[in-house]
Amino acid sequence: QVQMVESGGGLVQAGDSLTLSCAASGRTFSTYVMGWFRQAPGKEREFVAAIIWSGSKTYYADSVKGRFTISRDNAKNTVYLQMNSLKPEDTAIYYCAADTVSRPWLLTTDRYDYNYWGQGTQVTVSS
Repeated sequence: QVQMVESGGGLVQAGDSLTLSCAASGRTFSTYVMGWFRQAPGKEREFVAAIIWSGSKTYYADSVKGRFTISRDNAKNTVYLQMNSLKPEDTAIYYCAADTVSRPWLLTTDRYDYNYWGQGTQVTVSS
């Protein structure tokens, strides 16, 4: 069983930056592929970013590429999402997710491949 807790959300203005953190339990965190997803009101949950076990490979949705950075600290069992140049359309609940089943070097953008989820943290960007 893996438990994850997100933090760092809040209300910011367009153009501001915010860093989300996700602390995970589990002795084998370093073998998980980790991802960030988001869900805006009335919309489907969508992929934002993912990172493999070592942190050496990442992948981003086109909508956040160049503005967001995913990283991880395996010693702290934590994954981060640095968000810069925030836009009102980034407003959503952000969820971290762990894929503990797939090979740790294979990235996936499919939310159904992630088998553990955090409770989410709200990010609101005002114009």
